[in-house]
Amino acid sequence: MAGSTQGRKHAIAPGASIGSESPLRICLFTYRGNPTCGGQGVYTKRLSRALADLGHKVDVVSGPPYPVLDNDITLHKLPSLDLYNPDDLFRVPSLKELTSPINLIEWLGVSSGGFPEPFTSGIRVWNFMRKNARNYDIFHDNQGLAYGLLGIQAIGVPTVATIHHPMTVDRDVEVFSENVWWRKLKVRRWYSFINMQKRVSRRLSHIITVSEASRDDISRQFAIPPYRFRVVANGINTDIFHPVEGIKREENQIMVTNSADTPLKGLRYLIEAVASIRKNRNVTLTVIGKPKKDGVIDQLVNGLGARDFITFTGRISDDDFARYYARTTMAVVPSLYEGFGLPAGEAMACRVPVISTTGGALPEVVGDAGVLVDPGDARALEKAIVDLLENPGKRDALARAGYERVKRHFTWSNTAQNVVDVYREAVGAHC
Repeated sequence: MAGSTQGRKHAIAPGASIGSESPLRICLFTYRGNPTCGGQGVYTKRLSRALADLGHKVDVVSGPPYPVLDNDITLHKLPSLDLYNPDDLFRVPSLKELTSPINLIEWLGVSSGGFPEPFTSGIRVWNFMRKNARNYDIFHDNQGLAYGLLGIQAIGVPTVATIHHPMTVDRDVEVFSENVWWRKLKVRRWYSFINMQKRVSRRLSHIITVSEASRDDISRQFAIPPYRFRVVANGINTDIFHPVEGIKREENQIMVTNSADTPLKGLRYLIEAVASIRKNRNVTLTVIGKPKKDGVIDQLVNGLGARDFITFTGRISDDDFARYYARTTMAVVPSLYEGFGLPAGEAMACRVPVISTTGGALPEVVGDAGVLVDPGDARALEKAIVDLLENPGKRDALARAGYERVKRHFTWSNTAQNVVDVYREAVGAHC
């Protein structure tokens, strides 16, 4: 059956409605599933768990680094050259490895400054699905948007994709942040996979995105009609992010969880704001993360003489997140853009007052349960921080409001049920 739809049997009847209760057989694909860096691994782990809890059969297919899944979720690994592995970065493949055409394409892409993983992983998952299509009712891609998806559609498998936010935003911010013309060209070369993502996404009937802001931006920048999108907010993992009793909350302590050297995350503006506040108040900043040595943030910290009031924790365990939040006075999300805004939701789930920018979808997550300021404005961050430092009653009220907002609106159970509704729409349209 691998190359044909003849005789294909669905777990639900052709034309089934959204409200059908029949369990689905789901193939959830992520081209990389790093559980400790970026949101892809988190999304894959939490969504697969919540879908299984609803009674559906979920298999995850992933390239390296592989996601960490619960024991009852099957993981199908698609090995690659894994040239971005930090333990062996940009290694030289063996001649035997390069006899594979897919591996050769991957190596040539990386060697020429590109990011070929979405493309090559798309070929690998297409080969996987040609052999296994009969086992699934729906194929769900997690922002790979590779040409292989069109091949999976062609062999008769209903296909949906999640686009968290348009990567054009990341590209444009990084290009703008570079001052040397040839570095701007390097950034554009790395992001050249976006052209493929645009072409593929325009040919998908159902696209899941995580916020209205992302829907509007993807629709505009990828030229996709808005009616093809279904907005399904992410959940917050309250097993990790929750209030911790018995830990004393410190005064004048600010916390941020951040990919330090990613310009889109706006950490530089928060550091500048804290450095300014330090002229009159003994505040400290804890950054969950670590900057690259001699990178932009490292140079900024050295230039401001900020080593004595900024702590970079490096990677921490899941168990430590809630304890860090329990000790901090407030959390700040200085991002220039977020497709959803997990850092804000996670802090709110820990009952911590939040200051956030209005970048992207952050206002949809924070609502009226936090303080919102314009992105890229160190002075606005400074004023908001000082205001909360001087108003403990306001901090307490925001902390309670944020916690209640997460409990009402951002659970993975709700997310999974809404995703299943999209699956049933796609299967019904296909049949």
